[in-house]
Amino acid sequence: MLLSLVLHTYSMRYVLPAAVMMGTAPTYVLAWGAWRLLSALLPARFYREVDDRLYTIYQSMVLFFFENYTGVQVIIYGDLPKNKENVIYLSNHQCTVDWIIADMLAIRQNALGHVRYVLKDGLKWLPLYGWYFSQHGGVYVKRSAKFNEKEMREKLRAQMKAETPMYLVIFPEGTRYNPEIPKVIADSQSFAEKEGLAILKHVLTPRVKATHVAIDTMKDYLDAVYDVTVAYEGTVDHKGQRKLAPSMTEFLCKECPRVHIFIDRIELKDIPEEQMYMRRWLHERFEIKDKLLIEFYDAKDSKRRNKFPEKSVHSKLSLKKTLPSLLFLGGLTASMLLTESGRKLYVKTWIYGTLLGCLWVSIKP
Repeated sequence: MLLSLVLHTYSMRYVLPAAVMMGTAPTYVLAWGAWRLLSALLPARFYREVDDRLYTIYQSMVLFFFENYTGVQVIIYGDLPKNKENVIYLSNHQCTVDWIIADMLAIRQNALGHVRYVLKDGLKWLPLYGWYFSQHGGVYVKRSAKFNEKEMREKLRAQMKAETPMYLVIFPEGTRYNPEIPKVIADSQSFAEKEGLAILKHVLTPRVKATHVAIDTMKDYLDAVYDVTVAYEGTVDHKGQRKLAPSMTEFLCKECPRVHIFIDRIELKDIPEEQMYMRRWLHERFEIKDKLLIEFYDAKDSKRRNKFPEKSVHSKLSLKKTLPSLLFLGGLTASMLLTESGRKLYVKTWIYGTLLGCLWVSIKP
């Protein structure tokens, strides 16, 4: 009985973080909405500056849980500039925590508010979040033949016109690498073979459309491209077979002791402009990722496993970067919930904010 209680308590460690992150969303949306109305008559750059600051506050709170609360060790390899830049961030994709990894790097460059995502179209229906990500500069795209290049270019051009700082996160694989769904991996490898491309083991064959549109549209606006490879330690079973990467819930339950992040900063001049050649270049970058991950997971020498073959830095995030945001948003939300009128406003924000958000994204991309 006692053991069951202990195990249940252990498995519920994600409840507090989830409750706070989800619970403060209406407060955040109300604060953002108030600023959106106040800034309506101001130049767009004023709105963007404050929007980025608000986003920094919320995401800093999120990182309190994903770094300080979990105690995960973040190990960084390669070249992460100290100063913020306008960049496209390309990464392998294996779980929902991958979105947080971009935040982990951005906050170390004081660029957390600049993070914007290229997201699959279905995510725009997320309550509150889906609509807001679009407002913050996120781009929703459909796969394959339904991909709307014109819409993506127009949105990126609007961001550049407003002088929006850009930390645009793209996962070129288009879906997650999941060893428990071998058909997806097999189909990806079959496609690569058919196209005369190298067959990849630990990543999927990348798709070039979103990457090409983003780089081609913003080539005179960007400082660099960050090619990021992520590996979660502890995702190999006793037989040496790769397991599913941790979900957000598992991560918050402290089931991932270390995250390894390899960054390669690439100059724009080193990237071919034409889509046909960029496709080959992108696949070659994923070949490099695959070799890094083969070394990480499959190295014959056990001493070389669970690390990338480069000099590394253990990067610990200070509480000063995250705790004030948690206290600020948590305090505002608690104050709202203490009064009857506040509770009514809170509930209405969830309901009507979600409905209005869904209506908005259904009309405007």
